[in-house]
Amino acid sequence: MCFRFHVLITISMLALASSSVHADEQLRKDAAEAMKRAATYYRTKVATHGGYVYYYALDLQQRWGEGEATRDQIWVQPPGTPTVGMAYLRAFEATGDRFYLDAARDAALAIVYGQLESGGWTNSIDFNPRGKVAKYRNGKGAGRNYSTFDDGISQAALQLLMRTDQALSFKNKEIHEAVEIGLAALLKAQFPNGAFPQVWIGPSAPQPILKASFPDYDWRTEKKIKNYWDMYTLNDNVAGTVTAMLRDAQRIYKDDRYKAALAKLGDFLILAQLPSPQPGWAQQYNYEMKPIWARKFEPAAITGGEAQDVMEALIAIAQITGDDRYLKPIPPALEYYRKSLLPDGKLARYYELKTNRPLYMKRTGKDYTLTYDDTSLPNHYGWKIASRLDAIEAAIKKPAIPPPPSAKSLEPKVREFIRSLDAESRWISTHDGSPMVGQPPFKAGREYIGSEVFSRNVEMLSEFLLAK
Repeated sequence: MCFRFHVLITISMLALASSSVHADEQLRKDAAEAMKRAATYYRTKVATHGGYVYYYALDLQQRWGEGEATRDQIWVQPPGTPTVGMAYLRAFEATGDRFYLDAARDAALAIVYGQLESGGWTNSIDFNPRGKVAKYRNGKGAGRNYSTFDDGISQAALQLLMRTDQALSFKNKEIHEAVEIGLAALLKAQFPNGAFPQVWIGPSAPQPILKASFPDYDWRTEKKIKNYWDMYTLNDNVAGTVTAMLRDAQRIYKDDRYKAALAKLGDFLILAQLPSPQPGWAQQYNYEMKPIWARKFEPAAITGGEAQDVMEALIAIAQITGDDRYLKPIPPALEYYRKSLLPDGKLARYYELKTNRPLYMKRTGKDYTLTYDDTSLPNHYGWKIASRLDAIEAAIKKPAIPPPPSAKSLEPKVREFIRSLDAESRWISTHDGSPMVGQPPFKAGREYIGSEVFSRNVEMLSEFLLAK
């Protein structure tokens, strides 16, 4: 009896294990099928000229990037064309299906079309010769020639092109040439002290290498600079996005110029740290390395937003270069920012120079005035930033890359994504009333199709297919 009982238990356990294996295999098949359906819809119905904008009406008759877009316009700024293209590349890695590589190639070639003569990109590309065209390298536009690092635009474009170049074994001449021109222009735009401007047309002019210091004049009214975009900038996470892009360039092309540029950027981030008692960073600096104003709602101040991006970039640069001196600015900065946390545990976007009071803006029409009052803030800007200080401190102590998530841990999300795909193979989002990238004119409850949601879901499904 005892022997028979054990035999029955063993058979039952084997049956359950077999059932579990079949269930896992079925979920993987379902995930791959759902991803292919969604990607086919997005590539064949949503794309124009191989590229994408941020949001689409359900009937695809209206589309939005930073404002409403025409059918001939695509967006370079994330979460536009590069974001979607890199999701396709991830899907190709997960499945080996050439469909995804071809879709990424189409997106990359759309980005190539809009490369400026100055070597980088602006926020959008217009394929209509009579539209909002810039001065494209292909000679098909005669507009502005300002390449930009703002909002990760040129960085994202280059990341898509580099990764697609690698996936195509460096055999697509147009894409490979665009990468070489773009990376060369980016290196020339870097200042001798390692900083980058917000925009560039050509090589950055040499400037003296100085340590950051507080203004010795009334920063509220004096020495505001019209062309702040020519100065040293950290605004909109330039340090982090440039670091990620240069890391990809070094990994893909094995060229030490990109590692050297990373080290120079790290040198600038060390120089840009303000002295005690406010050992943080500003969003932008003049050539004298003093914090300056940018837009009328971006004052000369210590920032609690970009500072976290700076610390994360320094950790990455230390890992890539093997030089721990890039970590030295972080402990005093962490101590300072912990003391500066708001009662709700967030950081203010701005802290007043020398007083360290949280600094905000009040808007009246098109005018802005400085205030310490946070009760009625303009809703187009992030005035308070979630703290990542604990994660930054943990990354210093244990900088090892965390293991990828297991397939089991991803199953709930995967089932949700499969279930939420509609009959037309779309992931439909509903606006909840919170601020959105690009600030589309959506009321709460408005349904739309979004490139960020599509890309996130494809990345997640790909992660599941690659997971063990």
